[in-house]
Formats: sequence, structure tokens, C-alpha cells
Amino acid sequence: MSQDQPRRPQPGQDPIKYGDVFDVSGDLANKPIAPEDAAMMQSAETLVLGQTQLGGAASIMQSAATQNEQAGLVGHLDVNDVAGDRGVIVSETRVPGRRIITEAVGGKVVQQYSEPTPVQTGRGSAVWEGAITIGEALEATAQTVGHKAVDQSDASAIQAAEVRATGNNETSPGGLAAVAQSAAAYNADCTRDEDKMKLGDVLSGATAKLAADKAVTLEDAERVASAEVRNNPDASATPGGVAASVAAAARINESVK
Repeated sequence: MSQDQPRRPQPGQDPIKYGDVFDVSGDLANKPIAPEDAAMMQSAETLVLGQTQLGGAASIMQSAATQNEQAGLVGHLDVNDVAGDRGVIVSETRVPGRRIITEAVGGKVVQQYSEPTPVQTGRGSAVWEGAITIGEALEATAQTVGHKAVDQSDASAIQAAEVRATGNNETSPGGLAAVAQSAAAYNADCTRDEDKMKLGDVLSGATAKLAADKAVTLEDAERVASAEVRNNPDASATPGGVAASVAAAARINESVK
């Protein structure tokens, strides 16, 4: 048999799955890594980052997919249903001094890492000493109700918070609002609670994921609360949720001005 011929699978041999090489859970963890999955991630990395990344998700997936194919456990054109139905995403978020790269398959983050970038000077700060920023308030939400599945009211509140922090009304691809909206849409179609994306998944490290940040004001809190309540069927805010955390930060900032 030549080296170019596919190997026959050995009895009892299992393919390399996502859970074998990435820290993921749910249905994705048990899916074999297929060649088309890897190709999709390579295309996404090239499109967003200009090239495939050394040690990034695409290279890891390509290595695993090649081994699976050579063992005869997947076909050259195979794609698993999670990647095929829900897609892959590569996003880049820039903060002063570095960029955060997030890579996801089917809404599940498989890789997240940062790289240093040149720091631009001369940008004014909207944070005074002792003040709590919007990013920090969002991170507090991840601590208080991080177990809560993201719904549309959460996503709308996060979007309002990002707009207030950055001053940009457009949703940034790969930003907090975009990730939250994707999570809410995914959760709406997800039947198992354990597979749903949680607030902690979206808001952990929120400060680093914002393109800009500022100290929370009472006006910020009002806008965020309005967005959360308006998009909640119960017309109420989640206890300890996004609006509650931003409001608490605003009250503290008022007391330390």
C-alpha cells in the first residue's frame, strides 16, 4: 500500500474529536474534526487576520483532520454538522497595546489569545481615578450571574453598554455586542440548557474586549436599563444582571466624583 492511499480504520479506533484538543463541552466536544472544518477555519483566519496563525485553531484542526482522514475515519470532503450548520468565526478585538483573537466553532470558543500591538498615544481618557468603568461593570455581571443563559434582553443591554463605552453606534464585528447577539440567537434554537452560551462566556474579560472604555454615568445606566427591560417579555431587569451591575457602578461613581 502506498503512503498516498487512505489507511483502513483499526478496530475500535476513534477519531480525534474537538474535546481531545480544545477545552470545549457540549455536543461539539464529541464531534470528530473533519477536513472541511479545518478548511473553513483556515479561510476565516486568512480573511480576518491576513494569514493562518502559528498554533492557532486552524493549524490544530488541520493536523487532527489529516490524522483522521489518513486513518480512514473521515472523508476528505467531510464536515461535522456543528461546524457546517453553525459555522466558524474568527474575530479580532483591538485594545491599547494588544489585540485579542477569538476563534469559535458552532458558537463555542476553541481558542482565544492576545498579541502585542503598537500603542497609539494622545487618546483622551474618559476614566477618572477610583471610577468603575463600563467594562468592569460587565465583568461584575459575569461574576454575579455568569451561569445565566444569554437571551435577547441581555444581548440588547450589552449592545447598549458597548455603544456607551465606545461612542460608536455600529456593532463591531467580533465585539461584545456581536458575540452576545450570536449567543442569544444560538440559545433561542438550543434545546438543552447545558449547551447554551452563558453570560460568563460572553462577559468574562469584558474590559479587554471593548475597543474603548469609560467611567459609568447615570445616563449610561439609564440607557442600558431601558434596552434590557424593553427586550424582556416580562418588562423587567435581571437581578444582578447587566443593567443592575451598570446601575450599581454608576451610583458608586457618583459618590466618588
